[in-house]
Amino acid sequence: MSLFVAQCIALLSAAPVLRARLLGTKKVRQPAVAGSFYPASAKALAQKIDSLLEKVEQPPVSGAIVAAVAPHAGYTYSGPVAACTYAALRGKRYTRVVVIAPSHYAAFNYTSIYDGDGYATPLGAIPVDTAFAQRLAKMNPGIRLSEEGHASAREGGEHAIEVQLPWLQRVLDGGFTLVPVVMGDQSYESSRALGLALARLIQHENNHNRTLVLASSDLSHYHTSTEAESLDHKALHALEGWDYFTMARNFGAQVWEACGGGPVVAAMVYAERMGANRAEVLRYGHSGETSGDRTRVVGYSADVFVKAAHPTAAAEPFALSDAEKQELLAIARNSVEWIVTHRQPYDPPVPASATLNREYGAFVTLTKHGILRGCIGYTAAVKPLYMTLRDIATLAALRDPRFSPVAAEELESLSYEISVLSPLRHVSSLEEIEIGRDGLLVKCGLHEGLLLPQVAADQHWDRTRFVEETCHKAGLRSDAWKSPETDVFRFTAEVFSEK
Repeated sequence: MSLFVAQCIALLSAAPVLRARLLGTKKVRQPAVAGSFYPASAKALAQKIDSLLEKVEQPPVSGAIVAAVAPHAGYTYSGPVAACTYAALRGKRYTRVVVIAPSHYAAFNYTSIYDGDGYATPLGAIPVDTAFAQRLAKMNPGIRLSEEGHASAREGGEHAIEVQLPWLQRVLDGGFTLVPVVMGDQSYESSRALGLALARLIQHENNHNRTLVLASSDLSHYHTSTEAESLDHKALHALEGWDYFTMARNFGAQVWEACGGGPVVAAMVYAERMGANRAEVLRYGHSGETSGDRTRVVGYSADVFVKAAHPTAAAEPFALSDAEKQELLAIARNSVEWIVTHRQPYDPPVPASATLNREYGAFVTLTKHGILRGCIGYTAAVKPLYMTLRDIATLAALRDPRFSPVAAEELESLSYEISVLSPLRHVSSLEEIEIGRDGLLVKCGLHEGLLLPQVAADQHWDRTRFVEETCHKAGLRSDAWKSPETDVFRFTAEVFSEK
């Protein structure tokens, strides 16, 4: 740690004027949105934050907070939700805070760590941990020291890091240094690289439990309140299931929305590697709750990732009723018969079941006299389950490249099996895999492959053979799962077929 940073830490409890004077000869990022997103005077800003915190009780968090998520809109709109994140952090002591934010204005294709010495707010200047920033920038070619994304000009000044800092200054016990990170590329690969780089660096520090990673993100933008609530809870459902891979894919495909989706995924990857095992949504809200305009709202959530005695369940129990299973089987059969006989997609009625209207990945397997005739699925939770079944049954009948399209004379001979997938969980050790319970998904770069739970059981594979075969399915070497560039995810599946 540099002498400059050490001096800053020692004096962080001093008055804001003294802290500003200490940083006066250094490169300090000045406030860009003081007076617009939050009050410009130190007194009014402190009063604003304190009044928002007074309106929320400290949430009962189940363990040590490793990482968190807070929204970054103006305090008038997102403040009541952000206050829940900061109420959970109130009185805690972290010596370093890494704030990860999206770039709203500047376009660049890398992750930018501020190359200066401090970030200023009306409450004073916060010193950047320059030594840590330099080490982090060396961890991956896609991570750089840069001013890009950290603009402080009044016009187009990036706000997503800045709005978090006064909250941190008010709630944390003692001083802290800052690592300001802006993601120009929010792809899964960039998010994964940043999360892993942070974990690898901090795991080697004696005080790694004194670092907080904070993702700065809002959720959906400019839908009606009803539409926003429905859309946002899909992403939050995946967050609670710790399925950051599906979140990243759906954010990238714009199926779900979050302007800081990449930072959230990076924080989850980091937290997982640091031993966090539970995700908690402390509060959800939107701008319409404070503005009164529910026609075009922005969604917000307050979330924490903690080391808990009782982790997030590895696979959510689906508890499909017999009636729901029969309804899905009927949709699959009707979809195949309709497309084969009418050459048009089947239009299933909307089910009354809330479960069938929730997004899950699923596979449909067609057999003819006990022999495979087609199998296709969606690994991601993209559409409501009943519509996913319509799509994949149709594709299994017509588009499985291993088989010719199903003909009309075959319809009566077909049998249907459905596998509904749980959220995906990262595998840290092969011991986590249970044959017969878990399916696997392997991803390395552009290569991706999946095998359902019943495959390993039917073939009598052990864990090693199962992951090797999944690597083959992805077009990789059998030992590719050992590479640090490869992710292995596990999932469960509720499997059912026609009787």
